[in-house]
Amino acid sequence: MIFRVVHRLICCPLIFLFSCKQDVRKDLDWPVYGGSAENTRYANLARIDTGNVHLLEPAWEYHTGDADTVNHSQIQCNPIIIDHVLYGTTPQMKLFALDAATGAAKWSFNPFDTIRGSKNSFFIMNNCRGVSYWTDGKTDKRIFYTAGSDLYAIDAVTGRPVSSFGQGGKIDLHEGLDRDTRALFITATSPGVVYKDLIIMGSRVDEGPAAAPGHIRAFDVRTGKRAWIFHTIPQPGEPGHETWDDPNAYLRIGGANNWSGMSLDEKRGIVFVPTGSASFDFYGGKRTGDNLYADCLLALDAATGKRIWHFQSIHHDVWDRDLPTAPALVTVTHNGKKIDAVAQPTKTGFVFLLDRETGSPLFPVDEQPVPHDSELKGEKLSATQPIPRLPQPFVRQSFPETELNNLLPDSSVSDIRRRWSGYRKDHMYAPPSRQGTIVLPGFDGGAEWGGPAFDPATGMLYVNANEMAWVLTMVDKPQVAERENFGQAGQRLYIQQCMACHGADRKGTGNYPSLDSVKIKYNATGLLTLLNSGRRMMPSFRHLSEVDKKAIVSVLLDQASVQQEKFPPQKVDSFLQLPYGITGYNKFLSKEGYPAIRPPWGSLNAINLNTGALEWKVPLGEDPAFKARGIITGTENYGGPVVTAGGLVFIAATKDSKIRAFHKMTGKMLWEYNLPAPGYATPSVYSIGGREYLVIACGGGKLGTKSGDSYLAFALPNK
Repeated sequence: MIFRVVHRLICCPLIFLFSCKQDVRKDLDWPVYGGSAENTRYANLARIDTGNVHLLEPAWEYHTGDADTVNHSQIQCNPIIIDHVLYGTTPQMKLFALDAATGAAKWSFNPFDTIRGSKNSFFIMNNCRGVSYWTDGKTDKRIFYTAGSDLYAIDAVTGRPVSSFGQGGKIDLHEGLDRDTRALFITATSPGVVYKDLIIMGSRVDEGPAAAPGHIRAFDVRTGKRAWIFHTIPQPGEPGHETWDDPNAYLRIGGANNWSGMSLDEKRGIVFVPTGSASFDFYGGKRTGDNLYADCLLALDAATGKRIWHFQSIHHDVWDRDLPTAPALVTVTHNGKKIDAVAQPTKTGFVFLLDRETGSPLFPVDEQPVPHDSELKGEKLSATQPIPRLPQPFVRQSFPETELNNLLPDSSVSDIRRRWSGYRKDHMYAPPSRQGTIVLPGFDGGAEWGGPAFDPATGMLYVNANEMAWVLTMVDKPQVAERENFGQAGQRLYIQQCMACHGADRKGTGNYPSLDSVKIKYNATGLLTLLNSGRRMMPSFRHLSEVDKKAIVSVLLDQASVQQEKFPPQKVDSFLQLPYGITGYNKFLSKEGYPAIRPPWGSLNAINLNTGALEWKVPLGEDPAFKARGIITGTENYGGPVVTAGGLVFIAATKDSKIRAFHKMTGKMLWEYNLPAPGYATPSVYSIGGREYLVIACGGGKLGTKSGDSYLAFALPNK
């Protein structure tokens, strides 16, 4: 065995496996992103079960027609299904409606049509992971979704913007943040939460020093007017302001945003909001303190935005360990009592299980001492971090020599051992360093945005995870020289603004692309447009001056004549001039491109929330070269699982372009199917006329895989 697989026998009456007797003629929708407001990704359907899942076959396929293979477009959408209609998004952020039983198109909305001819045609391409639905219970039915920086209200019947909402059917998320953010990057990847007549929104913002604040806002679903705001970076007089050493941090610091979605307890009127780190991600010398409400799970009054409680998972985060997914709202048996709780998976591999009303941990959480000896000037790390005793971590959290990948040729093993020995690796919270610090779990988890699935019949939480080590290396950033030409200024600005994602050699890092082809794809005008607009993971650089952007373009396009021109003196914002940056988002890989850590590189995990035990763990995904040797390694994965009353866990998520079904009690794989492109998304499960469907967005485009443009639905044969 090359890794340990945990299997425990779960004692559970058979009735728990199929606990809800169903009327097979009854329809069951998937009405909310994640399946329900509680984000449990559970379908109370048992027509497809452990005995017949092997018979699943394609029922229909819908092609959106707008995949961009050159730019590796993606579909990360978990579609919703309401009254026989499926609503989803395309790689180019169009919104569409289909007949959910046949895949036949009903209508399509193109947000680009609404900005043509506009003086402000700035438009960000973002990954739209889902949409929201609201109705007055009569004829007013609306779909809310974000394209670029605009939140749209679209008539669910006709596909046309609702003109009474905002300005012509949309509102700009730059507005209503109690700060001037017009030149900053703001969008939303996850859909908002609908509570009564409010839509509650988070945002995705830049992760550099010029980041917008991630405040949480609620808007009236009819008019688009802001109803309330919660400042995730507290202002003077607000609780939490004292956790920032700089009393004026709220005026300059950004981030602490909710990009990963929210969960809603409709009965109690509580919205649960996980937040990310404050900016800049990896150096906190200009934001010293514990930094509330960054890296927090917030419980807010959904009607007013008032804080009920908060729990901070990391103090003064300098590892980009955002809370990556909306929590699952669960009911567990604890000390013999049924308790409504919140289960929050993390990138670090922990699950924090908290009382839903008070925020108190159900299992003890200890403030444990951690390394805090930073070599970076001005940095002040937290001396402790919260570590839960249970549930058990679902991924490895340290990288001893025994975890080196020994499946490679001897020369490669020697090479990764040599590099491993030079990195800092003494703790999962080891400080960022110039020598390079191993980050495990990595920047993409542990858990990621696909989120967990919860089975109410057994108390089991299913979490897919990445098990990839990354290396975080800090470097001194060049400062503005008294005399520069455009070439020198452009190189300085590239290091300051671009190197973290695209690397010092412009070859790309992590999941960020190489810039080798930029001279082929863009001229100077086109590249300036891209810098102003941003695209998917790339933020807008509108906050830079025009001459700064011209200097960057001169370097990226190798414009020798422009580079020789004298660079005009610039008024420099000293706050934005950080002394340190990173060399990139670099995975710790072998010379062949394989992970330096031994398998599994991706896993599916079953956690018993009643006891805190990790019941089983299986590798998720296959690498063809190692499969040929009889080794199932798992792969990196994006998207999440669903669990059904039929005893199944369905998940795509892997780079090998397969969707799979696992037995929810044992982790045994029961079915797999080759998709037209990887399904980096979470499936939806629903029924119409007694027929149960499973649908997955096949968008690919990530991890170097081909892009796709289809949604593929499965069902049992009609006969």
